[in-house]
Parts: sequence; C-alpha cells; structure tokens
Amino acid sequence: MQFQRNLIAFKTIVNKEIRRFMRIWVQTLIPPVITMGLYFVIFGNLIGSRIGTMGGFNYMQYIIPGLIMMSVITNSYSNVVSSFYSTKFQRSIEELLVSPISNYVILGGYVVGGMARGMAVGFIVTLVSLFFSELPISNIGITLLVVIMTSMLFAICGFINAVYARSFDDISIIPTFVLTPLTYLGGVFYSIDLLPSFWQTVSLINPIMYMVNAFRYGILGVSDVDILIALPMIGLFTVLLFSYALWLLNRGVGIRE
Repeated sequence: MQFQRNLIAFKTIVNKEIRRFMRIWVQTLIPPVITMGLYFVIFGNLIGSRIGTMGGFNYMQYIIPGLIMMSVITNSYSNVVSSFYSTKFQRSIEELLVSPISNYVILGGYVVGGMARGMAVGFIVTLVSLFFSELPISNIGITLLVVIMTSMLFAICGFINAVYARSFDDISIIPTFVLTPLTYLGGVFYSIDLLPSFWQTVSLINPIMYMVNAFRYGILGVSDVDILIALPMIGLFTVLLFSYALWLLNRGVGIRE
C-alpha cells in the first residue's frame, strides 16, 4: 500500500514538473538553445577558424560536447531551484510534508523533473549542433550515462540551493558566482593540456571538468582525464549530495524554520 502511494506521488510530482516547464516552453527551452547557437557561431565558426584543431578535431567539434553539457547543467539546476523554492514560498510544500509519502519520493520527483528539462534542452542543442558540424559518437553508452548522471547531480544541487534560499535573490547567487565560473573553467572551450602545470592541477579540483571530459570522451573519444576516474567521481558526488539533500529534507531545514 505504501509503495503504491509513493509511486503515485512520484509520478504526480514528475508530471507536474514536466508540465510546468513545457507550459512555458518558449521561456524554458528556446532561450538556452539560442544562447548555445550563438556560442556555435561566435566561438566555433568565427574564433574556431583561427584556432585550428584541438585534441585531433576541429575546434567546432571539440567545443560542442562541452556546450551540450553546459546546457544540461544549467537547465537541470535552474528548473529544480526555481520550482522547489516557489513551492516553499507559496507554502504548498507543507501539504507534501504532511502527506503519507516518503521524503525520498518528494526529492526524487523534483530531481527527475529537473533531469527531464536538462536532457530535453541538451537534446535540442545537440540537434542544432548538427547544423554546424558532424558528431562522431565514440561510445553511446558512456555518452548517455554521463548525461543522466550529470543532470541528476545538478538537479540535486538546485534542490539544495532552494532549501537554503530565503528569497528569490538567493536562488541566483550560486548559479552566478559558483556554477557559471566553474562551467567556464571546466574545459568547455579548451584542453587543460594548454595550461601551465600548476593550473592543470588546480583544474582537477573542478568537478565540472570531469563531467565535460567524460561526455567529450563519449562523443569524440578524447579526454583530458582518465574516464575510469571521471565516472566514479561523478557518481560519488551524486550519492553524497543526494544523501545530504535527503537529510536536509528529513530535518526540515529551510522549511520548518
């Protein structure tokens, strides 16, 4: 009986989240695609023609995996942080908390909803990228695994941000001052082999670098880091942050205070 209640609740939350961003698809799906398209034109065509090859591929091909991953990261994150904080702000989260469903179901529903938006935008960006360059898929299994794990990780990060947020301004602090810098410094536009040894070592601290390079490996077959290190790192971050987010929800941090 409890399993059926949890399953119905999970489907309901996921359905609500998907309907939420699909209802305003002009605001949630189109702008990220236009932004990535500008990156393809400016960095790939205009600047890339002067750079030449990188990692054995032309510059356009090299940056496409990173730009797809950037769109997945930002949209998975932003969907959950805005949705869950709105639920807190409207006090409708209290109805979920007093209902006879488990907290991990609530967390899982919001995370899957964020993953759906992140992967939807990533898929559309991938289709757009095919107008600019061919994408030889080196390993479809690793490609899909990295997309799923990364979208899950940043959907969880968005949930944690929403838990701590006390105003709508707070939900933009982490994306602006943490997420964006880490993304741009995560090897999206360059290989860390071009950096001095000190900055190569510093780059290894950036978790987004592992995600971008693992995804690039899945598509192009090249990576600045060992794929056998990158995948466990992503998995470890995901498990730790999911456990932390569930602990926050169980304690009622930012909700019952």
